[in-house]
Formats: sequence, structure tokens, C-alpha cells
Amino acid sequence: MSTQHSASDSAKHRHRHEGPGKHIVAFIFSIVLTLIAFAAVMAGEVNKTFTYIIIMVMAVLQVIVQLAYWMHMKDRGHLMPIIFLFGGALIGFTAIIMAVYWVWW
Repeated sequence: MSTQHSASDSAKHRHRHEGPGKHIVAFIFSIVLTLIAFAAVMAGEVNKTFTYIIIMVMAVLQVIVQLAYWMHMKDRGHLMPIIFLFGGALIGFTAIIMAVYWVWW
């Protein structure tokens, strides 16, 4: 009977539940990033280039938070999905760059 408990204990340690604490912090961080981007757009006196940079930085941080906490990409065993995400992003960026290059050539 003790072996049954140890097998179940090892399964609990392997798939440890984080609890709501980290998800609440990630949610609040996502809301703050969204509010910063919204405030940058609503402030009409700010330079447009600076506004674009702020929006892009907030978007990249938002993607990192979403992938790490909501998609659990920070956990072990997610190497292949990460490789496929970066491969898809590389193909997408290459297609966009080539389309822009082709149109403006």
C-alpha cells in the first residue's frame, strides 16, 4: 500500500498545481500592460513614433505573459510546441518581409 502512495505522490510532484496566485499576478500584469498601451494611444501630445514603440513593446510583453502563464510554455515538456511556435513566427515574418519587398521593389 505504501508503493501506491509513493506512485501517486510522484505524479503530484511531476504535475504540480501552481494555484491561482501566479495566474492572478499574470492577469493583473496583462491588464497593466493593456492600460499602458491604451494610455499611450489616448495621450494625443505624445510623438507617434514613441507611441508605436510603446505599443510594440507592450505587445511583445503581453505575448510572453500569455505564452508563459496561460499556455504553460514555461513548464517542462513543452519544447516541441515552442519550436513550432518560433518556426511559424519565422515563416510568417519571412512572408511579410518578402511581400513588402515584392510590392516596393
